[in-house]
Amino acid sequence: MPRSLDQWLAYQARVHPQTIDLGLDRLRQVLDRLNWRQPQIPVITVAGTNGKGSVSALCAAIMRAAGYRVGTFTSPHLRDYRERLRIHDRWVSAPELVSAFERIEAARGTVKLTFFEFNTLAVLLVFEAAQLDAWVLEIGMGGRLDAVNVVDPDVAVVVSIGFDHQEYLGSTLEAIAREKAGILRKDRPAVFGSRDSNAVLEDIARSTGAPLERLGLEYGYTVQGGAWRYRGSRWDLPQLPPPALLGDTQYANAATAIAALEAIEARLPISAAAVAQGLKSVSLAARFQVIAPANAASPTWILDVAHNPDAARVLARNLRATSGAGRTLAVCGILADKDAQGIASALSDCIDAWWCIPTDGERGRGGAALAQVVREQVAAPVEATTSLAAACAAALGEAGSQDRIVVFGSFHVAGPALDWLEAHGVLPPAALPEYTAAPRAT
Repeated sequence: MPRSLDQWLAYQARVHPQTIDLGLDRLRQVLDRLNWRQPQIPVITVAGTNGKGSVSALCAAIMRAAGYRVGTFTSPHLRDYRERLRIHDRWVSAPELVSAFERIEAARGTVKLTFFEFNTLAVLLVFEAAQLDAWVLEIGMGGRLDAVNVVDPDVAVVVSIGFDHQEYLGSTLEAIAREKAGILRKDRPAVFGSRDSNAVLEDIARSTGAPLERLGLEYGYTVQGGAWRYRGSRWDLPQLPPPALLGDTQYANAATAIAALEAIEARLPISAAAVAQGLKSVSLAARFQVIAPANAASPTWILDVAHNPDAARVLARNLRATSGAGRTLAVCGILADKDAQGIASALSDCIDAWWCIPTDGERGRGGAALAQVVREQVAAPVEATTSLAAACAAALGEAGSQDRIVVFGSFHVAGPALDWLEAHGVLPPAALPEYTAAPRAT
């Protein structure tokens, strides 16, 4: 049996013959053997093609500011597996994860679990033991058959509907919406975070009996100079500070998070002051993360995980809104199952030079193959490189003090970019303390 966390993760990648095998039956079978029960505290489940990481981070940050103990599950990770499981914004310790994996392994018998299913089961065991005040769970893919959907949410959030993972979720927005609507529950609020109302989502919410909370209808926001105002079914919060996450789309994400928290206020009261503090304190790596230069001669770096055309359009809008006198240079890596053509097209007028890099793994795409796709969509110079390190070094060598280098296209790119920037002194060493506090007594 594996001993270390790294050994366990390597083992889990081999248990199931498929990397992705959507369905809840295997998890329910193992959970029954573990005598697991649904949580008795508020659970917010967040789905969406884009924006779910931001909304999850905002929900957790506001609840922490209100003094609540919050467990947050997100995926994938950028640099360390333990980023996925946080308790009060602290990583769960490696020994605690190993202990959870040992329990899961003993209970599963011959049930073949995917890597993500092991991950989800560990979250449920660790969060249950920590005796938290609330859970925030991010759907990995889709919703209806995603492992996270084994938990019944008190609030179901669908941030956005767009094209991604069509091979699993369907080739139309209507089909994708049906999959994401699978997280809705009867008599539990359904918070929709897009002004572009999706008729399929609304129809399923009504047929399910899930009360609707829609951006621009039941709740909304207005930006007023350097502040903004949230108005919902019960809350009216003027003079809120801008979210610490950059980009105009973060106002909609913040309003969506506040609407989700408003829906559970009877169980978890939250003050306006806590909302404001959470907005100011929230952080999330590689979501239009701007890294200021260490000295006047260095360029600015921007990291973003944008990996589909909708996310690329948001990135393009943010780049235009923050453009200066210098050029924008891109280091880009996109997986083979992603729409590289659509991504490059969305950013074609925002980037002055491209360095295309290979991505690893079963879904990887070579740098030369990506460069060929990008050249068909843009007029700017495009080069293929052999690695992220080579591309970052080349872009840095070309960049002037007023230029900026945006690294984007995948979690598989943004994570190694953070490592590279830290190794070259652009970022200070990351050190997020582990969660080590004992569970509270019942």
